[in-house]
Amino acid sequence: MTTKELGDLGEGFALQFLRKKGLYVLETNYRFGRNEVDIICKDGNEMIFVEVKTRQTAEIGPPWKAVTRSKQKQIIKCANHYLITKNIDLESRFDIVSIVHNSYGTKIEHIDNAFYPRV
Repeated sequence: MTTKELGDLGEGFALQFLRKKGLYVLETNYRFGRNEVDIICKDGNEMIFVEVKTRQTAEIGPPWKAVTRSKQKQIIKCANHYLITKNIDLESRFDIVSIVHNSYGTKIEHIDNAFYPRV
């Protein structure tokens, strides 16, 4: 399985998982320039911007550890663009869905408020 195929599979797992939690999915793979938010959801009066990280093993650490400060800045920039262009004035949060998927099964970890915009 290629990295892209694994990533797409992981995003599919994440979508199912988030919907089961009652979140309303608004967009997937929202792009602004070279930046991207994997999944944009709404929960009541809160916008949720989700980064999905999928790996076949957690030997080098959990997938969520790959969401570096640099990656966080890109997601925040893209989320800000989304909110401005859609004229949305709601509280927002940034979550990570961390997935390990291999022949032993699939483990999904949802981290609410995984990171925050810094001023």
